Amino acid sequence: PIFAGMNGSAIENFSCVIYNIFLMNCTWQAGRDAPADTQYFLYWQNSRYDNLMECELYIKDENCRNMGCIFQNVSIGTERAYFLVNGSSKDSLIQFYDEYIKLYKIEILTAPLNVTAHCTRDPAGCIITWHPPLTSHVENTTCFQYEISIQNK
Repeated sequence: PIFAGMNGSAIENFSCVIYNIFLMNCTWQAGRDAPADTQYFLYWQNSRYDNLMECELYIKDENCRNMGCIFQNVSIGTERAYFLVNGSSKDSLIQFYDEYIKLYKIEILTAPLNVTAHCTRDPAGCIITWHPPLTSHVENTTCFQYEISIQNK
């Protein structure tokens, strides 16, 4: 069966975030009914053309159990990335967890670059300009939207 393993042994609360342009951090919690010796392993595939790769830098809890992973040099493509976390235990089979994620939806963008404001006393007011934030997107950055909050001093 596809979901072989003890019920409640798969990880819970899996989530990933991309930050600082090319770093990705994924975290999870141990299954509530997983045996104490369960160890988890994360594999991911950025696109269907890539190989499934295991995490190279695990985040461990005080019991040396893998509870997350830090990825470097991540680039955001147009496809969904695939994540798989399986586990092993001496005592029982552990259920796996998997999920497809569109990476652009989990990116925390940096601030816009080179923000400048040129203000005059005439009714034209101020001209504010900026450049798009840095991102690991492979597509163009024309889809960004901005909101300006002006505090009147």
